[in-house]
Amino acid sequence: MSTAHHDEHESAIKTPKQLIAAVVAGFLVPIVCIVLLVEYVTNGQKTGAGSDGQTPEMIAARIKPVADNGFTFRDANTPKQLQSGEEVFKSTCAACHAAGVAGAPKVGDDGAWKARIAEGYDKLVSHAINGLRAMPPKGGNPDLDDVEIQRTVVYMANQSGAKFKEPEVKAPAAAPAASDGAAAPAGDAPAAATSAAPAK
Repeated sequence: MSTAHHDEHESAIKTPKQLIAAVVAGFLVPIVCIVLLVEYVTNGQKTGAGSDGQTPEMIAARIKPVADNGFTFRDANTPKQLQSGEEVFKSTCAACHAAGVAGAPKVGDDGAWKARIAEGYDKLVSHAINGLRAMPPKGGNPDLDDVEIQRTVVYMANQSGAKFKEPEVKAPAAAPAASDGAAAPAGDAPAAATSAAPAK
């Protein structure tokens, strides 16, 4: 019984050589694992700090105006390019009306839109422009023109069972200015005639 108990506690290391090998392996195996892990993590090709700092691309990136990053510049004097109803829906209205967030009627859900469509086109446009309950005026985008809102209402309602007609866009403001310019010479002619009349 005592020999069986003695055999259970017997060590695998029986010689001094085995003891030295176990101690060396105990130190080397973790070190080799750490070195291999570091090599794996830093495997990509690295350039020294500042080594590519003088390339033309890097210089151009450093001196580029900060305002060019993520901004679209628009000329305030150019006529506004009106968006379609679908474009406005995707950029502004889809956040709520695509998923029915905060009680917004989901586009394509005929049941949710039926009562609203029954109120009429003008009422829907008024709600879209002025806001209603959780919906802010113009869907939270004050840059939208009323015609763009009207187009969007038509798009959303027609996707949900309505048969509204696309709103007509008024003629640009430049056309009346041209007609005023044409009328100006006609107005000058009588003035010239009156100024010539006293000369008789």
